[in-house]
Amino acid sequence: MIEVKNLRKDYGSVLAVDDASFIAQNGKITVLLGPNGAGKSTTIKSICGLLKFEGEILIDGYDNKTVDAKRNFGYVPEVANLYENLTVKEHIDFIMKAYECEDESFADELLRLFELEDKKDTIAKELSKGMKQKVSMILALLYKPHSIMVDEPMIGLDPKAIESTLHLLMKLKDEGVAILISTHIIDMIDHYYDEAYIMDKGQIKAHVIREELKDKTLKDIFFEVTEGSENEESFKTL
Repeated sequence: MIEVKNLRKDYGSVLAVDDASFIAQNGKITVLLGPNGAGKSTTIKSICGLLKFEGEILIDGYDNKTVDAKRNFGYVPEVANLYENLTVKEHIDFIMKAYECEDESFADELLRLFELEDKKDTIAKELSKGMKQKVSMILALLYKPHSIMVDEPMIGLDPKAIESTLHLLMKLKDEGVAILISTHIIDMIDHYYDEAYIMDKGQIKAHVIREELKDKTLKDIFFEVTEGSENEESFKTL
């Protein structure tokens, strides 16, 4: 479970996130939506422990900056951050050693799923953007974290890889994993999400539970909540 409680982050005179709270529950796919400048990136960096912030962020009940939290947390960034001169196999070996993983068959399964078996000996700088994204996904899943955050998971992927990723996320959901997806492509996740939080101007403006929707769609609610935001200032000022 990923719990964000009263998150507040300012950059000097600019207030990027203003008292945001939400939960990505176990066994559910939770989506964080918002227009440009809504505060999503700052929220994601805070969850990952890359920023100082006010408030509280818990991963499976542990403070997000502790070793226990990091052992239970997988993160797939929007832009894959790989070591250019390491091969795909060397990346996998590194993560497996770091997290004391012994199940090499699972690594092979992930390589097959993302069709990278023939790229194991290829160095990262020779991979396409889509392949790098696939490797990033594999590395985040290798140690079987209880909670996963994925930032724009479909960027750079071909249609077949997108389908594989969505099926994998559904499988992880069924296994009880908490999945938090940050995206702006609503149509891509419309049939897969369980809950959604819509962020605008640094605040959580709406909490949508898919099974409770009646006449409106998630896209309808998104545009209602964020109407005019793209033409206004991105952040509040202090």
